[in-house]
Amino acid sequence: MNKTSALSETAIAAPPIVHARFAVGDVVRHRLFDFRGVVFDVDPVFANSEEWYQAIPEEVRPRKDQPFYHLLAENAESSYVAYVSQQNLVSDDDAGPVSHPAIDGIFEDYRDGRYQLRREHRH
Repeated sequence: MNKTSALSETAIAAPPIVHARFAVGDVVRHRLFDFRGVVFDVDPVFANSEEWYQAIPEEVRPRKDQPFYHLLAENAESSYVAYVSQQNLVSDDDAGPVSHPAIDGIFEDYRDGRYQLRREHRH
């Protein structure tokens, strides 16, 4: 057996590469629950606690091997921070800006359907 075939037999399968569908500043809506928000951070795969994950009802629990988004979220009653899987988000280009009190600390303004990140938060 040569080195190449030995390596291929012992190689570990890598997880599929999933590209983030949304970017920082995009306005999105949850596809199951009535809230929307603006993306302020993206994790390439699940990066929250196992306790948080297990608290999601199993019938709607998302896969961990996909991007998860940190949102400045709002619904009819309140504003809050949400952590949502890519499979549960859709674009919300038509509803206008989000009214979250923390937006001004992260973003400069809303134009062309998305928020512009403040210069001091860019890298």
